[in-house]
Amino acid sequence: MTAASQEHYVQCEELLRARDRDLWLACLFAPQAARPHIHALYAFAQETADVSGKVTQPLLGEMRLQWWVDALEADAAQGEGVRANPVADALIDTIERFSLPRSEFVALTDAHIFDLYDDAMPTWTALEDYCRATASAPIRWAARILGADLQAPAAGAFDEAGVALGLTRILRALPEGPHQQKFLPDEAFAHEGEPSGRRSELGPIVKKLHGLAQSHYEQARRLAVDLGPARAALLPCATAPLYLERLARSDYDPCRPLGDPSPLARQWRIWRASRGVGL
Repeated sequence: MTAASQEHYVQCEELLRARDRDLWLACLFAPQAARPHIHALYAFAQETADVSGKVTQPLLGEMRLQWWVDALEADAAQGEGVRANPVADALIDTIERFSLPRSEFVALTDAHIFDLYDDAMPTWTALEDYCRATASAPIRWAARILGADLQAPAAGAFDEAGVALGLTRILRALPEGPHQQKFLPDEAFAHEGEPSGRRSELGPIVKKLHGLAQSHYEQARRLAVDLGPARAALLPCATAPLYLERLARSDYDPCRPLGDPSPLARQWRIWRASRGVGL
């Protein structure tokens, strides 16, 4: 690791700590040598996820996301300017060191184009695929850095945990406003284009989404038993049950802010999971 890229890795950690402290805490349980690379993965995931909130027009968002695609696909000669970006520099270095599949990073970037527009998520399958691209993929990359055999049956835990995490994030965001309801699958609504009728269906659909997130979490928890040290890659999902419990207590009201469990409760959950209790 060069002196310049080392500073860029530090900036990735600082970005992650500022924007998602729970995720940063979860990374602390990875071996120290692997930690900077995992920070780079999640800093990239955070940067692309944040694009929709930083632009006023979809086209501007697509341009930002295309920059990441171009950065990922640039060869060594073209990439000198790209490497001036701290997250891109650390990310590309990590991809090269661990032979991570660049196509999956491009797929994550492409998936966030959906965030920029008002079109509804068409199906439950499409929603799960979105979560696999945006939430499962970083967990899977982290697992590979930690030495996981991604062909082993237990490796399905990384996919399941990511889907559970992605669905939980969507549920947490629903109270932010009607625009977040586009993540609720269009096929789940019986009233096509009728606002009043669709509003009456929100509770049952949110309840079904909650059940789907819980199901993926439980499947990840069962598979995690056989993972060994790579189990640490699952820790970003460890706090999901805390939010799912709060949603159940709210009677699945998509407009009622859930609030965050206390920092101590979230840290305790991550620590317990790191000791093999829970996920």
